[in-house]
Amino acid sequence: MPLQIVHHPDYDAGFAVNHRFPMSKYPLLMAALRMRGLAKPDALWMPEPAPTARLKLAHAADYVDQVIACQVPEKIEREIGFPVGPRVSLRAQLATAGTVLAARLALKHGIACNAAGGSHHARRAHGAGFCTFNDVAVASLALLAEGAVENVLVVDLDVHQGDGTADILKDKPRAFTFSMHGERNYPVRKIASDLDVALPDGTGDDAYLERLAAILPELSGKRRWDLVFYNAGVDVHAEDRLGRLALSDDGLTAREDMVIGHFRKQGVPLCGVIGGGYSTDVPALAARHAILFEVASRYA
Repeated sequence: MPLQIVHHPDYDAGFAVNHRFPMSKYPLLMAALRMRGLAKPDALWMPEPAPTARLKLAHAADYVDQVIACQVPEKIEREIGFPVGPRVSLRAQLATAGTVLAARLALKHGIACNAAGGSHHARRAHGAGFCTFNDVAVASLALLAEGAVENVLVVDLDVHQGDGTADILKDKPRAFTFSMHGERNYPVRKIASDLDVALPDGTGDDAYLERLAAILPELSGKRRWDLVFYNAGVDVHAEDRLGRLALSDDGLTAREDMVIGHFRKQGVPLCGVIGGGYSTDVPALAARHAILFEVASRYA
């Protein structure tokens, strides 16, 4: 069966090519997936914007209303890193809905990926760090509220600590958050996950994978997970301009295979989201993001 992939053309909010957030990576990622034969027409899904009530499961009602109305205070826009106009607002609603849809597909098919998502700096009160809504937190709370799952695990391997996800899910005993990230990277003030592992600058493939291999069985030993959200940020790559770690393409491939293989061999459904990646060479960046889908397709 082909890998189930969720995508929408409006994941690209049309930023200038020199913006620090490389928005053009989204269409380039889909082009890379089509070139690799991974974007099968009968396994491509397109989300509708997330309902306001669902967004308010994870975020303060006044903040959600501000984003929908494109009336986010300038102070919060500065913390997010860009103005929240109509295209950014729509993108945030669609990307969040995309992770919810991918999670439902993962529960049905065993594995699915959203070709966006991983906006893990958005906290309950407001967005931050290029993140408007926290898609994984929204999806976790929506599925828990519906009774579709009993226990959710978030495995966040973006180079930046998942402070927003930790903030939103901290009082939810049926959701467990794990973040392995660069110790000296953003955010300066971290919000504790259920489990945090901080890595020194320059950590490369071998040390990274050795640490991860030791942690995965520990996570599985905590309880039986009904769903894993996997944030596969590629900003751990040596050529990422915001990363400070030193993984190679082969290291990324090994990481994805380690994580996905570990949970799928146990029969645990997995929903992949792409997380962060920052490079002036956006086609190369899109190719790094495509590694998640290449590996996931082997387990579909």
